[in-house]
Amino acid sequence: MQQSWFRRLLLSYFPIFFITITVIVFLSFLMVNEISRKETAKADAVSTRFIMENLERTVNDIEMSVLKEVETNGSYSAYLNRTSGDDENLIYSLAPRLRALNENNELIASVYLYRDADRTVLTERGRNELSAYPDRAFIEGALQKPEYRGWSQVRGLMEVGTPNPQRVISMYKRLPLPFGNQGLLVVNVSMYPLEQIVNAMTNDSISFLIIKNEAGDAIFEAHKAEGAGGSASGGKVLTTLRSDRLGWEFESGILTGQLYAWVSVISYVWIAIGILTVLLAVVYIVYITRKNYRPIQLVMNRLQSIQLRQDAPPSKKDELAMIDNALTSLISRSMDYEKQYHENLVLQRSQLFIDLVGGHKLGGDLADKMRKLSPLPPDAEAGSYAIAVAEIGEYALFQNQYSVKDQNVLKFALMNVFQELARGEAMHSWAEWIAGDRVAVLIALPAGEGAKSTEDLRGISDRCRDWVEDKLRISLRFGIGFAVRRLEEVEQSFRAATEALRHKLSHGQGTILFGEEMSTGDLSPVLPYLGTIAGLVKDFRMNNEAWRDGLQDMFERFRKDRLKDDAIHSLLQTMLRMLGHELDIFSEELRSRLSGEQGEGWQRILADSRSLDELQAGIAEFLSETYRSYVVVSKTNTYRAMINEMKSYIEEHFSDPDLSLKHLSDRFQISGKYASYLFKTEFDMKFVDFLVHLRMDRAEKLLVETKLPIQDIALSIGYANSITFGRVFKRTYGVAPGDYRKLKLRSASE
Repeated sequence: MQQSWFRRLLLSYFPIFFITITVIVFLSFLMVNEISRKETAKADAVSTRFIMENLERTVNDIEMSVLKEVETNGSYSAYLNRTSGDDENLIYSLAPRLRALNENNELIASVYLYRDADRTVLTERGRNELSAYPDRAFIEGALQKPEYRGWSQVRGLMEVGTPNPQRVISMYKRLPLPFGNQGLLVVNVSMYPLEQIVNAMTNDSISFLIIKNEAGDAIFEAHKAEGAGGSASGGKVLTTLRSDRLGWEFESGILTGQLYAWVSVISYVWIAIGILTVLLAVVYIVYITRKNYRPIQLVMNRLQSIQLRQDAPPSKKDELAMIDNALTSLISRSMDYEKQYHENLVLQRSQLFIDLVGGHKLGGDLADKMRKLSPLPPDAEAGSYAIAVAEIGEYALFQNQYSVKDQNVLKFALMNVFQELARGEAMHSWAEWIAGDRVAVLIALPAGEGAKSTEDLRGISDRCRDWVEDKLRISLRFGIGFAVRRLEEVEQSFRAATEALRHKLSHGQGTILFGEEMSTGDLSPVLPYLGTIAGLVKDFRMNNEAWRDGLQDMFERFRKDRLKDDAIHSLLQTMLRMLGHELDIFSEELRSRLSGEQGEGWQRILADSRSLDELQAGIAEFLSETYRSYVVVSKTNTYRAMINEMKSYIEEHFSDPDLSLKHLSDRFQISGKYASYLFKTEFDMKFVDFLVHLRMDRAEKLLVETKLPIQDIALSIGYANSITFGRVFKRTYGVAPGDYRKLKLRSASE
């Protein structure tokens, strides 16, 4: 049995242990490989960019040195200005200069001049006719593209006296500099020394570099024979860069077998460390298992020696199942019994309470049931009984804010708060929830205290409400019934308490309501309210502010008459229907406010208000917003006429430099702020933007259709000078007025 426990503990540790170690080793290997790949790619990109920039800098230096020679030596300009036959001395002077340029820089294959006047080419060997010059095709192509500023693609150059073409890249400039039209300067750079520069900066045992032209064809591969010809030897391209100066694309990477060569060494070391760690962990697990299984085995032996079940002997094959069955059986029986006992007690107690407040006949066994089920102490001596009903305010919000479990906890706390406060006043109580938002409390009032007990009950309710609102953030309303002498009569007290809660609005949210203080339910005071409502609606429709006084007077009478909540809601609904009938013909906005989604806001005010003050504030705000909309609708025609008149005036006088919001306000007798508001509301743009739009449209037409100077155009559309006009025009069209006119004229001519 000891070996069985040992194996179970040991095997319970090993699976998760091996899975964890395997995942860690695998992830570590992936991380090392990924880091090495990223660092290799970064290093390759830096190296390739350095090579590309070095080549660009080299050809740029060649170009600058040749152009400096041409610019500082006047013989070149003199040669281009003469015609054939009188420039022998210049030829003898320039040929050595061209030869010196070639000899002083080993990258230059040749430099020659082409003269337009007689279509001749001057090289270091002398003058040649273009028709007989080997590089004639390149010169003719350059003459077709005089504005080209870059270097040519790799090409074959045939020189006079050379049998084989030479691979070069070429650039040309129109002479005299910078934009002349008398000839060409052509510089040819040999590809061979450039390739040697690339070879010197590339390690062919680790990396490769391929240079491609604009067509995507390889023109050179480092450490290969001249030309393309080679391949990357299975290497992976890590970097691709493009040189705008040369028109080349550089592709580089690491040769196969080299990218992760050094990583393999680190990986082997890591794997060795991992294997060693696993072995040490295995030894540690075996040691800990041997040490910990002995106390467990001792407990197992003791449990096995006790016969827990009569129908089956303990199992020797599965000790854990035996322990589990024994403990589960004991716990389950104990919990089932306790749960059943409490459920029966709670249900019977709740049913007894409902029977009491519902007036059900309990017969002669009432005293026996109270002794068994009532939470009131047996020695409680009561002179009378009263029922208090507490109601949770805004119960829908309470349900949305808390989960079902939290709601039950808070309700339990509410019951205990009232009972603890009552116990402090020597009153015993019994509380039960009779609805989702209401709890009823049966209070046993002390004998012989009469009115004092009633005042104490008011104080208890007041303190309970304040404590709950302060600590639990839950609003409570209390209705308290009158005291009765016997338990069989508590139904009357309960009915009085629930009736009291139907007067919440008239008496205020925080008032403790007593049943005997409520009105008898006579509805005769309701009839005069209909006349008040009719007058209020009439004043509202006639744009008479007196409707506000009518609303205030109606709520004052609500407070005085102490109407039930249902009566108040019914009167306000009647007022809404009458108002909707009078106003819904004026506009869709008023119709939707009174009967659409906004009309639902009226209903929410009625449902959510917890006092007459809160209800009056909500109704007044709703009617005020509706009144403002109604007034605006009644003045719509005058508003539209003013907007159209202002728009026409601006369109006629936009060229007036003094036109402004102040000018408009003086002209139409309104404030500048109101004029700006009208523009923003009607045209969805500011006055300044509207004025600039008119002026710029007129300026655009004058620039295209006339030859007026910029200054005259600026003055004609309301600007004091061309500088201000130019700044506004460029901000609108993106270009200066003069440039805009040139672009339009050029596009028209094309």
